[in-house]
Amino acid sequence: MDREWNDSQPIYRQLRDRVVAMILDGVLKEGDPLPSVRNVAAEYRVNPLTVLKGYQQLVDDGLVETRRGLGMFINVGARNLLLQGERQKFLGEEWPRISATIQRLGLKAEELLNGAKRRRKSDADTD
Repeated sequence: MDREWNDSQPIYRQLRDRVVAMILDGVLKEGDPLPSVRNVAAEYRVNPLTVLKGYQQLVDDGLVETRRGLGMFINVGARNLLLQGERQKFLGEEWPRISATIQRLGLKAEELLNGAKRRRKSDADTD
């Protein structure tokens, strides 16, 4: 996880979003434990209650379960649940702006695909 926090939203929310990204990216898989609240608080120099609040949002969202005495674990189906929600969010919030930009610039599907292919190739070359 990134050690930098920004001022645009509360730290507990940023922490929650980072765990979500790790699940979507496959870094955290179903059944994996979350790092302990104490460890995260110490490593990122935040209040343990802040970490707990971020983790509790994950529990409330049905992505994580608490196992008494063992910790918190990624639920089965968490990634699929996230993908569904993130896709809807993208299509509802981001895609209209992107689509309008594509139309405004007069870009064709072929140009977009070629640009994406070039980007993936240059990213692969730098790895």
